[in-house]
Amino acid sequence: MREPTTLVAAPVPAAEEVEHAVPRGPSNLRREILLRLRLDGPSSPDQLADRLGASRTGVLQQLRALEAANLVSRQTVRHGVGRPRHLYDVTPDAQDLFPSNYDALASGLLAAIEAVGGDDLLDQVFAARRRQLGARVREQMSERVAADAPLADRVRELAVIQANNGYLADAVLAVDGTVRLREHNCAIYNIAKGSPAACQAELALFTEVLGADVVREEHIASGDRCCSYRIVEN
Repeated sequence: MREPTTLVAAPVPAAEEVEHAVPRGPSNLRREILLRLRLDGPSSPDQLADRLGASRTGVLQQLRALEAANLVSRQTVRHGVGRPRHLYDVTPDAQDLFPSNYDALASGLLAAIEAVGGDDLLDQVFAARRRQLGARVREQMSERVAADAPLADRVRELAVIQANNGYLADAVLAVDGTVRLREHNCAIYNIAKGSPAACQAELALFTEVLGADVVREEHIASGDRCCSYRIVEN
């Protein structure tokens, strides 16, 4: 029996992405430097070495690596005669390396919306978001496949878009010709568990952008290992 054909594989994050884009090497010292700069503001290598109990040479080496990765910036400050002083600070690109709580914020906003307008207003919010995403997805798909391209090709491109959005998505063509879109990760898991409207909006989004009938067969928020959608032409 022939195995189903995977049209596009879910991307595997690179090691440096798993490490939050901090350059390879003695990462503990680099993280300590970033945290110290976030807490204390612009600092010289001497100041950092003193606060961290590390050698100036080691700190300077890690600062250069962080600067090359655009995670810290360097500013030259002159004080009268003598050699200029270099101060380092974190860049906006380093923000993703520090803790965030976007899930709690999003869940709180949705709870507030529901409290103000009930389920009807919540549905309207997700519908508006679906329209925004739909326009963006259609634009991205149109750059790669024609509107009248085979269904398998359209699903493949949608899987690529979803994979890039963190869903670890792939498209699979079964032996009998059935096309499925699978998402092996839910990028909005906490929201999906608390608001069924989020998953309904995704289902409606796929139906609209593919112009096909989409049936959900598996659902991460319900305890399944993936979200699987069976897709057939209208």
